[in-house]
Amino acid sequence: MANLEAFLGLLPLLLKGAVSALEIALCTLALASVGGLVLAVLLTFSRSRLVHGAIACFIEWMRNVPALAHLFLIYFGLSYLGINLPAWLAAIVGLSLVGSAVLADTFRAGLQSLHVGQHEAGQAIGLNRMQILRYILLPQALRVALPAYANYVTQLIKDTSIASAIAVPEIMFLARNLVTSTFQTSLIYLAVMCIYAAMILPIGAGFIRLERHLGAAR
Repeated sequence: MANLEAFLGLLPLLLKGAVSALEIALCTLALASVGGLVLAVLLTFSRSRLVHGAIACFIEWMRNVPALAHLFLIYFGLSYLGINLPAWLAAIVGLSLVGSAVLADTFRAGLQSLHVGQHEAGQAIGLNRMQILRYILLPQALRVALPAYANYVTQLIKDTSIASAIAVPEIMFLARNLVTSTFQTSLIYLAVMCIYAAMILPIGAGFIRLERHLGAAR
């Protein structure tokens, strides 16, 4: 009974951290989705070797250097240049850059999976390149990329925990503070696990339903 009361007493603060984690994840997802889509379109349709080389270097760097290192560089490194970002903004910027690199490959795979005849058919009916991309290619490419995109979204929610390293008051940061003050280690981290599961499982189930719906519609 005492453990249950302690558990319920810890929940409000941990839930506040969960809300903070979700806010960071949503902002990051929006920025990374736009960035990844732009990079994927450039990689697929640009004929410039310079553009391809620059984007390829960016993707390889972002995917092969730990996200935590990027957060440290943005939060602590920029301060030496007189640019002092709030911790939450530094976390969003760092995670968005990494996410853009991840989603660029995801969206590019979707675009490259389409038959070249799709583009030619659009030209045949008088559509310009932007209209072909918007009305023909992107809807199909995003459907193909949806499973990988869903994996990224669920992983992103878990990755927000690294923002605690730069003192963003998300769930893991608050959990560590509670452990230090209460010494209820097992209870607190069990609560954290339950909260993460409660956030991620419905999102995963929603993507599964969306995939089935799009599959049926197709």
